[in-house]
Amino acid sequence: MATAKKTIKKPNIKTSSIQTRRASSAKPKKASLSSKQEKVSSKTDASPKIVKKPGQKVSPREAKIQQIRLKLLQQRETLLSEAEVALNELPGQTIFPDLGDQASAETDRNFMLRLRGREQRLLKKIDQALERVDAGTFGICEDCGNEINLQRLEARPVTTMCIDCKTLQEEEERLRET
Repeated sequence: MATAKKTIKKPNIKTSSIQTRRASSAKPKKASLSSKQEKVSSKTDASPKIVKKPGQKVSPREAKIQQIRLKLLQQRETLLSEAEVALNELPGQTIFPDLGDQASAETDRNFMLRLRGREQRLLKKIDQALERVDAGTFGICEDCGNEINLQRLEARPVTTMCIDCKTLQEEEERLRET
């Protein structure tokens, strides 16, 4: 019995030059990333996810959130590529005959490792922010539920609180420290 194959045509979708560059440059890098980084990089893709129904316009706030999303994706790619380069260049523990040189080398190495730790935490925050964008909860304060000001989101895209709630949290932290 012969079966007929159906040919499905994919719509011709234009992509931006940023997406094209990212797609072409991501393939060679992916081969050299660790399995943990591959899992993280597979969570998000570079294509914007503006879902709009026919005849429905995107609000200026939604358009700005999509711009912030692209900015987060670019920052994420930059951090991943810099981390890869830094790990390849991270000096191993070397023993110097002079104790001053040994201490200096260990201080430099510890400083680099601290920076990498901060970058890892920032990557986690970026991934969480991208997940919130995809879920539609980006730009909403976790504490009070109000919208976070767009200027704050542009300055600190990984934020989860509006300025009022964050100020209150910092004041409470200061009171606890004293």
